[in-house]
Amino acid sequence: MIAADRPYYESMIAMGGPDAARVAFPPYCPERQVRLSGSEIRIGRRRHSRPMVPEIDLAEPPEDPGVSHLHAVLLAQPGDTWRLVDPGSANGTLVNGKTVEVNVPVPLADGDRVHVGAWTVITVRKG
Repeated sequence: MIAADRPYYESMIAMGGPDAARVAFPPYCPERQVRLSGSEIRIGRRRHSRPMVPEIDLAEPPEDPGVSHLHAVLLAQPGDTWRLVDPGSANGTLVNGKTVEVNVPVPLADGDRVHVGAWTVITVRKG
């Protein structure tokens, strides 16, 4: 499930940063579900100038400006499980509140919460 997380947004804004004053929490952000299938799922924002479209495209309104064009990658593992890799996103990735190191795969379990960008949370659900 993909949703907007106001407490996460507020904690990001409280940390400051050069763009913090210009990033507003979306007034409406419908939750959406994405079925994970295949060997690799890219998370990011599509660019109209490049052909790469991530499988989890966070450019859909409301676009989270803190999400990199290629922010993270989910890699399928045996047993219907996944690992997450941050290939070097501009603003980092958190899994259950812990920072993911660049290029270090992190195993994901049912119910894990992946935070990317200024407000986006992806909750992993098995089945």
